[in-house]
Amino acid sequence: MGDQQWTIQSISDALGNPTLAQRFLSEINRAPAHQLLAVFTKWQGTAQRTLDAVQRGREIAAYETRGEEPPGAWIDVTDRVLRDAARNRSQGAA
Repeated sequence: MGDQQWTIQSISDALGNPTLAQRFLSEINRAPAHQLLAVFTKWQGTAQRTLDAVQRGREIAAYETRGEEPPGAWIDVTDRVLRDAARNRSQGAA
């Protein structure tokens, strides 16, 4: 998001999935006052990682469109991604 400050609306929008956005809104609305910042911070991180992944995907797609190999050493991390996704789902973040 650059220098723009995160808001409940911008987090909801950045999540990019109506079901996930609804889960965030439900969680933030039900959080006791003393837990609001922690809930907000958790979802802000999820939203930022989502935006970062979208940007990386667009950059990779641009290389592929030009018929080029994306830069960097590519390592198959499928197993790690699947473990992380399962952990995030179990924590209610994705």
